[in-house]
Amino acid sequence: MGVGSPPSVKKLHEFHPLLLGVPGSGKSTFYEEVTHSSIRSSVRVDQFSYLIFMSLVKYVAAICWGIGKPVTVEEIQVDPPKATEVRVKMLCASLCHTDISSIQGFPYVRAFSILCFNFLKNDNEISSSNGECQECENCVSGKTNLCQTYPIRLTGLMADNTSRMSIRGQRLHHVLSCATRSEYMVSDAKYTLKVDPTIDPAHASFISCGFSTGLGAAWKEAKVESGSSVAVFGLGAVGLGAISGAKMMGATKIIGVDKNEMKRQKGEAFGMTNFINPGDSAKSVSELVKELNGGMGVDYSFECTGVAPLLTESLEATKVVRTEPIIPFGLTSIMYGRTLKGSVFGGLKAISDLSILANKCQKKEFPLQELFTHQVPLVDINKAFELLKHPNCVKVVINM
Repeated sequence: MGVGSPPSVKKLHEFHPLLLGVPGSGKSTFYEEVTHSSIRSSVRVDQFSYLIFMSLVKYVAAICWGIGKPVTVEEIQVDPPKATEVRVKMLCASLCHTDISSIQGFPYVRAFSILCFNFLKNDNEISSSNGECQECENCVSGKTNLCQTYPIRLTGLMADNTSRMSIRGQRLHHVLSCATRSEYMVSDAKYTLKVDPTIDPAHASFISCGFSTGLGAAWKEAKVESGSSVAVFGLGAVGLGAISGAKMMGATKIIGVDKNEMKRQKGEAFGMTNFINPGDSAKSVSELVKELNGGMGVDYSFECTGVAPLLTESLEATKVVRTEPIIPFGLTSIMYGRTLKGSVFGGLKAISDLSILANKCQKKEFPLQELFTHQVPLVDINKAFELLKHPNCVKVVINM
């Protein structure tokens, strides 16, 4: 169900300068909307403010100039938005391991959402890299969250194949539809969702692809049944989201697997019932999972690391006939009735489903404070990448 890292793909032949804040797991942002082109006719602003909104402005952003090169924080130019677009101010953004993949040349990463404040409407909004028109064939089918009208953009550009951001005359690319490691950015307004203004900014940034992808995988894709057993491989933000989703759906046994002993406490905070540290035994992980479930394996298995050997182990940890493994597989592993399924953003729709999670977040139904382990200012973004390598790091919040 796509809850792990992106599959290994051929690196880009040409590496365009990238504005960081890639739309991937946990790359989420709290921001204020300062321009909304599509509603200018219905909103009165004074002439001075209007001139500010429409002018080209300069702000600081994190830029990756090439594969393996250090990320630099430099002044960029941000053009005014076009019709249906918004120019927004970022307040904070979170970082996860998918960002490392993006600066190493992977052409895409997982989708995510961001929180903003639209002061022209006096609304708080969440913006996602995949939209939801609620009218196209896909949206009304109930079978997928991939809107045909407002799809995930893989070009790093806006819908008209241009960019609103540049540096010294050179065009900048997003990794997907957003550039959240920037003081300001431009995004399409059709990818936004109104949320409660009292929502915690940092927590809102965590209900992005990382946490929500895992939760959605258990909720919307696997449709975990009440009373079932679940194994979650890798207890980062995605895995902890999968645990939360399984708990929300009524799973009675939730087994977390991670070689980092610190993740035992994190997993328990989100609803894990059993913990396996593979380093504590010479047995395979799938054997250890089966031992905790009467030798039969679990009903649902979620692989949330992208580590190749664990993909097969996760599949082998499931029961035959009635399972929903979420991984690449060996042929013999699926010959006995197992099912393999993939998804984007955990199958969550940007409006219909994300609004439910935002409401739960606002009500503090998830212990999202457990994800918040580090924070740095934007100028120290390279430090943030180093922090990701620390065993006690789950999410790094970048303050603008």
